[in-house]
Amino acid sequence: MKKIIFYSFLSISFLACKKNDEKVAETQAKEDSIIVEPTKSEADVAELVEFSPEKMSAYIQNKNSDTLYVTNFFATWCGPCMHEIPFFHKKMEELQGQPVKFTFVSLDNKNVWATDVSDFADEFNIRKNVTLLDGSLLNTEFFKQNFKTWDGGAIPFTLIKKGDKVDETLGSMTEDALNQKLNQFLSAK
Repeated sequence: MKKIIFYSFLSISFLACKKNDEKVAETQAKEDSIIVEPTKSEADVAELVEFSPEKMSAYIQNKNSDTLYVTNFFATWCGPCMHEIPFFHKKMEELQGQPVKFTFVSLDNKNVWATDVSDFADEFNIRKNVTLLDGSLLNTEFFKQNFKTWDGGAIPFTLIKKGDKVDETLGSMTEDALNQKLNQFLSAK
């Protein structure tokens, strides 16, 4: 009888230890987990304007001869795109108050608009100049209707336009090249 009581007590002790070990492991797993809070609120992301391909076409076709339009198509994952953005930002600040409109069109996937694109817009303080365009909605007709040289196969791409005068640049621009192009447009009457 003593043996039965002893083995029963020993069995209950092992079961209790096992349940305690499971609780400790569960608690440890919760403590080791990292909780990642979203970096942006829905309101922050809502400030970024999304264009449909049709709305982007209408924007590109604008022929207001009083304003110089500088439209840069980029993605946050594109190294050459990110390399040239500081040049655009610097020129944008220099030309503040003049009839020049800078627009940065993000071709990033929708799933990073709230994170990567929003963070990018804040990093360069250009949130009001960033437009979101879902690249998956673009087709060959969009490119044929809006550009002479760009087929959408590579980025960055910059469209500089004032009235009927247009300059298209495929690939990253140096600061000097950007300054030269913009000065040509601004000095032309």
